[in-house]
Amino acid sequence: MTHPRSISPRSGRGFTLIEVMVVVAIVAILAAIAMPNYQEYVRRSKRVEAQGVLMEAAQFMQRYYSANDRYTLASGQTTAQTEQKSKTGSLLPTALQQSPQSGTPNYTIAVFASDDPPAYTLQATRTGSMSGDRCGMLTLSGQGTRGVKDQATGLGAADCWK
Repeated sequence: MTHPRSISPRSGRGFTLIEVMVVVAIVAILAAIAMPNYQEYVRRSKRVEAQGVLMEAAQFMQRYYSANDRYTLASGQTTAQTEQKSKTGSLLPTALQQSPQSGTPNYTIAVFASDDPPAYTLQATRTGSMSGDRCGMLTLSGQGTRGVKDQATGLGAADCWK
């Protein structure tokens, strides 16, 4: 007499509910750890991009000073910068008024200039997705001094200008 082969109780079946729940819990824990790090990485990359635009704007201001012996527009001056300022309210070219230079801005760039003494400060103000960034507004002076305003407690320029 032959015995029919017995089929193992596990063969042909899927995963148990407990196994699936354990895997889901592990994935959730990994995501909870990885997500804040990823978000900080994205914020840092947007901040670095704004710093690059500030540097470009500083170069523009130095070139403007070399050509005009001043950081502000002279009264009666008729140049492309005069037309630019009348359209946008800024001496900076349109491409240097926001970061990124095209698309939805994460920072808006403004210049505060004076002629007596000749000086300027560039300021990148957070907007859009960066409005809650802990580094606040980034500043860059004509002397190359990097700074931050409205930052979270304990953060300084060295932390935000990495």
